[in-house]
Amino acid sequence: MNAPFPSPAESAPASCEAASTKAPLRLFIAAPRGFCAGVDRAIEIVERAIEKYGPPVYVRHEIVHNRFVVDGLKAKGAIFVEELDEVPDGVPVIFSAHGVPKSVPAAATERGLDWLDATCPLVSKVHRQAERQIADGRHILFIGHAGHPEVIGTFGQVPEGGMTLVETVEDVAALDFPADAELAYLSQTTLSVDDTAAIIAAIQARYPKVAAPKAEDICYATSNRQAAVKRVAPDCQLMFVIGAPNSSNSLRLAEVAQRSGACAQLIQRASDIDPAWLEGVDTVGLTAGASAPESLVNEVIARLKELRDVSQQEFVTATETISFKLPKQLTT
Repeated sequence: MNAPFPSPAESAPASCEAASTKAPLRLFIAAPRGFCAGVDRAIEIVERAIEKYGPPVYVRHEIVHNRFVVDGLKAKGAIFVEELDEVPDGVPVIFSAHGVPKSVPAAATERGLDWLDATCPLVSKVHRQAERQIADGRHILFIGHAGHPEVIGTFGQVPEGGMTLVETVEDVAALDFPADAELAYLSQTTLSVDDTAAIIAAIQARYPKVAAPKAEDICYATSNRQAAVKRVAPDCQLMFVIGAPNSSNSLRLAEVAQRSGACAQLIQRASDIDPAWLEGVDTVGLTAGASAPESLVNEVIARLKELRDVSQQEFVTATETISFKLPKQLTT
């Protein structure tokens, strides 16, 4: 369980307390959920690289923020490291879906390493926008979470001092740029849609000339999964979000569920479920972050059916058909 979110016992509504613990459990499953096109692509890059080069293949940082996925790739021959200097000479290295600063592939090239970039194309799109805004003489206000790999990677696309991180509306109020400054804003792709909209509104109110991105930076998968949770959570006493505690998009799903009136529990897999959480609960929602495989969803459903009689219903708010091409090194 992720600490910032209260347990059902702490925040369940009064109707939850009155419900029978032996009553059938109604399970509302949100869709879309789970893997997005960028995560599918990143995992396939690692698997194909292992097939092409043979193990071991090194991966700088977790390819995606999911322990189940990472452990599965380790079993196939992937070795995960935090820094490039942990990669021996003569072996291939892959950069994670979150993106890396420009200095990382430059250092890999200088060492003569074969490298593959698994950066999500939607993150790469933000990188290119950052370069263009800097080239046009604008300073960038970047909306994101300090220390997140995607933020670090995006800051590393432009000269030092070219960006200022903005995490909250209060941060906007504290900015000291003049009202007519040449500014642009961009954002991390995995943020809360609602929170980001509020921050953007504050930026635009204070800096009317600020340049906006040509298209929404928050990726389609993040928006779709949050919208699905908003559809399901208001009818649930408890919402399970399958995802890692360091997964930004999973944390945002839990926040959305909380704001929609459900108690939110962030879990990594079915074994994390405490049966006591279901006491007094008769409606449960279920979703999964963009780096959580559908197998974990099925595992959670099976666990709930072990604990209670379950009737389940899926609510589909969008259909996703997007896919991304693999690097040429793996297709030729």
